[in-house]
Order: sequence, then structure tokens, then C-alpha cells
Amino acid sequence: MTVERTYLEAIRDAMAEEMARDENVFIMGEDIGAFGGAFKVTDGLQAQFGESRVIDTPISEAGIVGAAAGAAHMGMRPIVELQFIDFISCAYDMLTNYVATARYRAFLPCPMVVRGPSGGYVRGGPFHSQNPEAAFLHTPGLKIVYPSTAADAKGLMKAAIRDEDCVLFFEHKYLYRRVKEVMPEGDHVVPIGKARIAREGTDVSIITYAATVWRALEAAEQLAAEGISVEVLDLRSLLPMDDEAIQATVRKTNRLLIVHEDTRTGGIAGEITARVSETCFEWLDAPILRVTAADVPLPYSPPLEDYVLPQTSDIVRAVRRLVAY
Repeated sequence: MTVERTYLEAIRDAMAEEMARDENVFIMGEDIGAFGGAFKVTDGLQAQFGESRVIDTPISEAGIVGAAAGAAHMGMRPIVELQFIDFISCAYDMLTNYVATARYRAFLPCPMVVRGPSGGYVRGGPFHSQNPEAAFLHTPGLKIVYPSTAADAKGLMKAAIRDEDCVLFFEHKYLYRRVKEVMPEGDHVVPIGKARIAREGTDVSIITYAATVWRALEAAEQLAAEGISVEVLDLRSLLPMDDEAIQATVRKTNRLLIVHEDTRTGGIAGEITARVSETCFEWLDAPILRVTAADVPLPYSPPLEDYVLPQTSDIVRAVRRLVAY
């Protein structure tokens, strides 16, 4: 029997299935119980599993992550919801100095998931639209995933819950109810660290993830009408990153555009550029280009937000520039 689910519903299904499969899995966060979360991702789970497994917490991100780490050390598998991923900065010290190093320092595994709504395109302003994934990219001991499709959201959530390390699970709020697809049957698990080809192409490669995957696909469709064949690689996992898939697409098309919604300076595009320059320089027929957000806090104003964030038209212009070399 095939079931069509939204991106949001797929995440909820994954958590519910894992909680039913493993009694050590539980959820904790702000207003996630009877209220069902700010975006209703956990709606109904407390009624299904009880208050002891879907736990409302005080507004203290560092405290929530610390409590989850302690539970993980004792054999539990906590899922932490941060009401907006922007506030993960309040738990930065706990995540980077304690959770990420616990296995190395004390042989203490930290099988926990820290998840929350991320990203812009929803007119949320500077404190409810951030993409802070790059802030954690250089932290050994953490894993980072950021799915773009409903099926990947479900499969990666299951993989994250079962993983023996802390996984930061970014959920793009713009996709919550806009993306819907038929779920794969059975126990659908997507391995962490594996990218996917979202569209085959031969002239230019676009490497991207999360909401900008969809803008890249729109751009590829427009460019196809001009005779330009664009391949779109959806990273899905940012840490670890699928170097093999990145190298394969660059060697196939010889031109690379990297697109992400995070700000330009210090963003993941710079890391990918360095890796490609080190491993695929002789295959490149043009400079590596980036389309990213501007280096500014995200404005509330809709026209200004549109100007700051990557749009389909920006991607189209960048690809045209690449093929002109």
C-alpha cells in the first residue's frame, strides 16, 4: 500500500516508527507535548506514547541538550526538538565541547538527535530563518544532515535515531507542507553520508542541499529549454560529506556551481570548492562558482528577503556564465 506524506509528516512518521520499534527512543523539547510543537511536527505523539516519552521542557536549549546527553550515556536514544534551529547557538558549548568529544574523552557514545526547523523563504526575519549548519561543520564527533525530500527526511531521521553519534538534523520549514511524495514501502532508512543525483545532466553540475535543491531543479528545467544539460547533486548529508559523489559529478560535467541558502563567507560552498580543487582540478573547464545568501542578517521585508536569498533566476544566470567559458 502506497502512502503519500508531506515532508513534515514523514519526519513525524519516522519518529513514531522508531519509538514503537525501540522503547529507549524518546522526544524532549519546548511545547512538543499536548501542543504538538510550534509547527506541529510532534502532534499526536504524546497521546500515542505518553508524557514519559514525549517530554515538555523549560526554555533552555543548553539544558535540554545536556539532559539528552546524560540520557544517551545511560542507554537511551533522545530526540531533542529545538523550537527554531536558530537557537542551537545557545547549546553550542554543550554540543561542541561536551557531546562531540564524549566518545573520545571518556568512551561515552552519544546516540542522540538534535532537530529543528531551519531556513528562510517564509518571511521569518533574522531570528527564525537561520541556517547555522556551517558553524558545526568543523566539529569532529558530530554528524549533520539536511534533507530536501519527504522520503529522505524520513529515511535520514531513522538513520539519525539509530546512529551511535549525535546527529544534527536540519528540517527546512519552507518544505514542511510544500513537499509531498509517496513513501517507499518497508523500513526506509537512508544512510548518512550518501548524496543522491536529483537530476542527471552533462554540461554543468550543481551541488546543493535542502530548499535550494528545488530551485536548482527549476533552473535546470529552464536551462534545458536553452539546450544546457544540468546535473543536480543533492548532498543530503553535510558531515560526513560524500566526496565520491562530488568528484564523480565534477569529472562528468567539468563545470561546477555550488548553491546554498547559508551566507557566503565561511559557508559550505567554500569547503566543497577546496575539496574539488584538491581532487578534480584537472577536470575543471571553468572556475567554480557559488550562489548563496548575502552576508547579512535575513530581513523581514519580503522583497529584501527575496533579494538576499538564492533565487532560481540567480542560478540560471550563474550556469549561463559557466557554459560561456
